[in-house]
Amino acid sequence: MKKFDLFIIVYCIIIILSVMYATQPLQPLLAREFDISVTKASQFTAIIMLFLAISPIIYGYILEKVNAKKMLINSSIILFITNIFLGSSTTYEFFMFFRTVEALVVPAILTSLMSILANMDKENVKFNMSIYVASTVFGGLVGRVFSGFIATNFSYQFVFYSLSFAILVSIYFINKLSYEGEADIVKPKISDVLEILKDKRFTTIYLLMFCVFFVFAGVLNVLPFRLKDISTDISEFQISLLYLGYGMGILVSLNSKKIIRFFKTEVNTIIFGLVFFLFITVFLVLPNIMTMFLLIFLFCLGMFTVHSVSTGLANSLKASQKSLTSGMYLTFYYLGGAIGSFIPSIIYEKFGWNIVLYIFCFILFLTLILIFTRRKLFIEEK
Repeated sequence: MKKFDLFIIVYCIIIILSVMYATQPLQPLLAREFDISVTKASQFTAIIMLFLAISPIIYGYILEKVNAKKMLINSSIILFITNIFLGSSTTYEFFMFFRTVEALVVPAILTSLMSILANMDKENVKFNMSIYVASTVFGGLVGRVFSGFIATNFSYQFVFYSLSFAILVSIYFINKLSYEGEADIVKPKISDVLEILKDKRFTTIYLLMFCVFFVFAGVLNVLPFRLKDISTDISEFQISLLYLGYGMGILVSLNSKKIIRFFKTEVNTIIFGLVFFLFITVFLVLPNIMTMFLLIFLFCLGMFTVHSVSTGLANSLKASQKSLTSGMYLTFYYLGGAIGSFIPSIIYEKFGWNIVLYIFCFILFLTLILIFTRRKLFIEEK
């Protein structure tokens, strides 16, 4: 029965992440359809990231205890309805309204799924969490590629209708879940948060992931517009294929222990990942679609190396309050993603792709200096 439960959760994660990122390759098409700017179109992805960043605080205070399965079903029903409305929206305002409603329920669904996964088999929590990470990466990949394929061969409206059907299937499956426990929702105390932020090791990792995900989200969000600049004939499906590099995240997250072993320590691995990430970002100035396709694979390799190692490192620094430290990690991570999905699009619209990349390189260089100067903080603890 546990295997069937695991299948249901993995399926639900993939669908939710598909909903999150389905708009990304469609942004130039949606900008044209609704007659809006690059900046406004980029908000369709940024809004969900923003709510993922602030959800640990919001849900922690609103919901003391809640049945995970019930929250999963109710939130999924809302998501099912909003995707139908997204498909039938004819104005930016309507589309943005329903996307904001989605942004409110997506964190509730992911919180429930993570909670069920952590509690249904307590002997294999680490393994289940690695499955969770791999599923989120795969969902992000599938969502982008399928939305591009469907939009090119059918219509962008059909992307959202097909996602509604996939959510309907997930609601049917959720009803079959054997888990009936409550979701683990942390109510953060300000004193506990401040205590963690006083620890330089945590602030270093949180700043690292804020900056890295800011750059990563920024590149992937502006990328469809950049590709349309290089070639006006490029289709939504061809744009979505550039996100295949996202699949590197699955390989890296499942082999992070081997990668750390190769570089001897977590900090060495993070420094290497950052240098590699910065190096590849420089070459994204090249105005060639095939070159860009190959570079995005390497770009994702660098980012996911830093991310997977940093996650493990953040979780190993403090024996107690793991829920709070990992919740804060996700807050900084998604806050970087939300701002990275929005601010670079403004810079891109005014100054162009190259200026965006130079700013990203500068941010990554400063982040590298920060990690290098504070590396002994982590080595001493080992």
